[in-house]
Amino acid sequence: MATQLAAEYAELGFFIGGQWTPAGDRKTSPVINPATEETIGQLPHATNADLDRALTAAQKGFETWRAIFPDQRGKVMKKAADILRSRAEEIARVATTESGKRIAETRIEVQMSANIFDWYAEEGRRAYGRVLPQRAPGTRLAVIKEPVGPVAAFTPWNFPLGNPARKIGAALGAGCSVILKPAEETPASALAVARCLMEAGLPENVLSIVFGVPAEISTYLLASPIIRKISFTGSIPVGKHLMKLAAEGMKRTTMELGGHAPVLVFDDVDVDQVLDACVGAKYRNAGQVCVSPTRFYAHEKIYNRFVDGFTARAKAVAVGDGLNDKTQMGPLIHARRLVAIEGFVADAVQHGAKVRAGGGRLHERGYFYAPTVLSEVPNSARIMNEEPFGPVAVINPFSDFDGVIREANRLPYGLAAFAFTGSAHRAKLLGEKLEAGMVGVNTFQISVPESPFGGIKESGHGSEEGIEGLEACLVTKFISEA
Repeated sequence: MATQLAAEYAELGFFIGGQWTPAGDRKTSPVINPATEETIGQLPHATNADLDRALTAAQKGFETWRAIFPDQRGKVMKKAADILRSRAEEIARVATTESGKRIAETRIEVQMSANIFDWYAEEGRRAYGRVLPQRAPGTRLAVIKEPVGPVAAFTPWNFPLGNPARKIGAALGAGCSVILKPAEETPASALAVARCLMEAGLPENVLSIVFGVPAEISTYLLASPIIRKISFTGSIPVGKHLMKLAAEGMKRTTMELGGHAPVLVFDDVDVDQVLDACVGAKYRNAGQVCVSPTRFYAHEKIYNRFVDGFTARAKAVAVGDGLNDKTQMGPLIHARRLVAIEGFVADAVQHGAKVRAGGGRLHERGYFYAPTVLSEVPNSARIMNEEPFGPVAVINPFSDFDGVIREANRLPYGLAAFAFTGSAHRAKLLGEKLEAGMVGVNTFQISVPESPFGGIKESGHGSEEGIEGLEACLVTKFISEA
């Protein structure tokens, strides 16, 4: 099996200014298949000299790319999207091998990435300005949009294709160059996206991909005056740290940080239909999704039925290697996540929670944890206050609308929130009352390329995708002509 995986896994290196850089004698770290715990590659870490080359390339690339007309930039991005689609199965297998998520999900993610490039290829042509009314004869007052400059982007491992596509797509659509540091756990996925762009005709120097110790890479890049924008997806503590570094150079930031999404289920729904949707969403990518539904609040009239139904469905989830088409949930990304989830569950039980399903590790090899259901969990438990980022569903009852809204909004997070109801009036109220950047009412589908993706409160600021994602990479200039 190890030989087969090694044959499928590309030789690891990185791109600097669009040029492939092999490991050479650089420091490396192992890349692990989380389903088997096998080492599938050695990832080289960029040196400071490498980062200097990437920064120089980004400055040159910015001058080149911004001078190319938007429709021509769009043609490159559309071609990259077509190449991605033509290699969908190959790239999906790579993403599953290194991330653990099931192949059905990575196939969707390839298409999602291609769609993002298509969207920004078109939207980059609509970075409109405006002409203001004259205040004197022979004058012109104009507002124009210009690319902000070289962008430093940092992406996590949970969406190894989609996250790089979001950040690269927005920057390229606006006319910016990019230095991307993807997650070291899932490097080949990001490199596959970069290869598609290079083969589509992206000019050299416009895109660089580097790897290394995250704190060292981010500190070095953010200290450079060349970088004018930072886009980060990850944890709240790291996001706050990067904002402090960015403040030293007054650099623009987009922060897509953690969440702890509530799900409100009222007593006027089709319970079985809602359960099918909830269980599928909860255990997607083993719960390792920033918008994953986590805190489930079911009306007391349907609470017992909801818990029983959730428990039965969780126990039936097929857990295994994501490359197996019959698998419904893959492993966690690494051993540290297993320890973290065990800690959350143990603490909840200590505080009085009941384990209805799961609650332990699975299989002899691989970072597998059983789909878990906890009920009657008090707010004093850690899992009610900290994002678990794993396959654990917490279910509590509620009795009245105002009370459950207060509970849903109780935490400092505000990335996503969900609710299910048969009342059209209540649906509108839920959209207004829930404090989150993205709200799904009777659906878990809250992300498409044309919609903004981002949170409020401590879940960050700014948005990716949609016109907001493009705007984040543009600056506004006023020109007064006399």
